[in-house]
Amino acid sequence: MKFKMAENSLFAILLRSRWWISFLVGAGWALLAAALVPQPYKMVAILGSLPFWALGFIAFVRQYDQPTPAQQQALLEDAASKNWSEFASHLDRAWQVEGYEVQRSKDAAFDFVLRRQGKTTLASAKRWKAATHGVEPLRALQQAMDKQGADACAYICIAPLQDTAQRFADEQNMAVLSGLTLATLLQKPLMQQP
Repeated sequence: MKFKMAENSLFAILLRSRWWISFLVGAGWALLAAALVPQPYKMVAILGSLPFWALGFIAFVRQYDQPTPAQQQALLEDAASKNWSEFASHLDRAWQVEGYEVQRSKDAAFDFVLRRQGKTTLASAKRWKAATHGVEPLRALQQAMDKQGADACAYICIAPLQDTAQRFADEQNMAVLSGLTLATLLQKPLMQQP
């Protein structure tokens, strides 16, 4: 049986929150335990803060190279303000920083061919500014992946996918780069600048 944490449990919420919040909760727990618990049980009560310190460390490792919420918002707003040529160049540089060989495509179903370690990924990004994203472009990308014999495909968008499109992407194991995932990718070339 695979363990799955409840989505709205305290630990799950802390894992999704900024890392320092868990450290703050752990410190608060330890201070309250030191102040309020009788002497024979004080050390045991203080040790009860260890899970919060561990969660803070896990969250820190996960969030180490991710933008803060304010940076994420700024990166996505910047992406939305760019024209296709600027946005495509930014994606090109970001994937190169991640070690991909990037080739532009003229195919209507995908815009980039990414190669790394013998694997090929097709990426579709031209609809990145669209307000809604349905199943049609995802289906076209999936068909192009099958036709080209690619190993994977990725769909890039700022706005979240519609429910039916998200289900399709999940069923096809298609990577969807939006929100935090897209912002993390977009910050890669910015971190490389002197």
